[in-house]
Amino acid sequence: MWYKALHVFFMIAWMAGIFYLPRLFVYNAQSQSSEVKAQLNIMQRRLWFFVTPFALLTLVFGVLLIYSYGYQWFALSLWLHVKLAIVVLFYIYHMYLYVLMKRFSNNANTHGPKFYRFLNEAPVLALLAIVILTIVKPF
Repeated sequence: MWYKALHVFFMIAWMAGIFYLPRLFVYNAQSQSSEVKAQLNIMQRRLWFFVTPFALLTLVFGVLLIYSYGYQWFALSLWLHVKLAIVVLFYIYHMYLYVLMKRFSNNANTHGPKFYRFLNEAPVLALLAIVILTIVKPF
């Protein structure tokens, strides 16, 4: 149960951060002030590096959790395989946020605020799918 508790805790901390980061991108894309943009770049960088260890710890405790349940359980849990596919997308999303953050810091942003609003809101549906798969285990 410790693995599960720590996995859930670090996942919540990670999600909080990567849901807020694109919101900072929205503000950065809207701003006309170089001082505000510079401050937002600092906030973005600090937030990304703050939540990245949570992403790694989520992975570590998730793997330990799967290991503790055993291979037979893993092989028979189709819901978990679907969940893991969505989780892989979250890690890709996390790395894409890093790419975007670097573009902002290099003053090379090519997207408008609407793009970042979508980027901020769409992953909520993926998280909902993960929660449903984990709790309901529909298959």
